[in-house]
Amino acid sequence: MSEKAKKWIHAAGVRAIKTVAQAAVGAIGAATAMGEVNWAIVVSGALLAGIVSLLTSVAGLPEVKDE
Repeated sequence: MSEKAKKWIHAAGVRAIKTVAQAAVGAIGAATAMGEVNWAIVVSGALLAGIVSLLTSVAGLPEVKDE
C-alpha cells in the first residue's frame, strides 16, 4: 500500500470517527430534550453520518495534499 493511501485512510478514518461522535452527541441531546433517548435511532444516525463522511472523503481531503 502506498504512503499516500495510508495517509488518506488515516485522515478519512479520523474525520469519520469525529463525525460519528458529533452526530451521536447531537442525537442524544435532541432526544433528551424530547424526554427519551432511542438508542437505535442514535446509533443508526451516527453510523449513517460516518458512512456519508467516508463517501465524501473520496472527493478529496485537504489533510492529504496532492504531491
